[in-house]
Amino acid sequence: MKIVIISGKGGTGKTSIGACYADMSDDQTVKVDCDVDASNLHLMFENNNKTHYPFIGAKVAHINKDLCIGCQNCVEVCRFKALIKADKPIVNELKCEGCGACRYVCMASAIKLEKEVTGQVIMSQTERGHLSYAEMYAGAEGSGKLVTEVRKQAESLLYKDQLLDGSPGVGCSVIASITDTDVAVVVTEPTFSGLEDMKRVLDLVKHFNVKPYVIVNKFDINVKNTDLIEAVCNEKDIEVIGRIPFDGLVKKAINEGVPVSLYKDSIAGKAIKESYDLLQERIRI
Repeated sequence: MKIVIISGKGGTGKTSIGACYADMSDDQTVKVDCDVDASNLHLMFENNNKTHYPFIGAKVAHINKDLCIGCQNCVEVCRFKALIKADKPIVNELKCEGCGACRYVCMASAIKLEKEVTGQVIMSQTERGHLSYAEMYAGAEGSGKLVTEVRKQAESLLYKDQLLDGSPGVGCSVIASITDTDVAVVVTEPTFSGLEDMKRVLDLVKHFNVKPYVIVNKFDINVKNTDLIEAVCNEKDIEVIGRIPFDGLVKKAINEGVPVSLYKDSIAGKAIKESYDLLQERIRI
């Protein structure tokens, strides 16, 4: 069983809930942090026996100065303004998209596209089992491909169950997180933007034929909007498996780097545990 936790927008508390779910699951469930642009699930658990693998996420143009004749064709053809005009053009690697147009027009065959390491794929051992995640370098692209690599690493362990902390939104990294999963837990908040973004991500989940469930985080800050979210879910025949109340202990847990469910007096932790138990019950049906 592969369960992915996602949200239509950032800041809904997706990872806080995901950390609790990870803590509640057994050590035979592989934890996967697919939010590669800002991986943080590993901060909630002690990580040991880390293994790192370089991720090749892009190609960048490189000019052989010995071959370059300074024709400037590459400068003129680059629509990304990645080549700086000079006696022998200079590549701005931060702007280069690796499209290859410069290589195509180079009269001296002085330009090559070379693979670029844009991040690392990491596997670690935690007290709750294996965790697969990544560190994407600042300014790098290809987050969807990196999510796929993180998931491939998790698949290599050959465990039956996976718990994935997905990315917010509906972009390529979210698509890579949802693909080939069984259940999607969509975390939203009782705001109008939370509602509209939830609708978009639910449409995406439906497109990939994944079973959706919804959790409303901090539901009590606007009960009217919470009721509206539940009405929309009822229309779509989607079960709301959790109403998580606002709880000041969540901030404390984040600051201390632990799941809030570890605090016995946390009302949010108790509600998250109830949603987890209900989800497990629905999965077994």
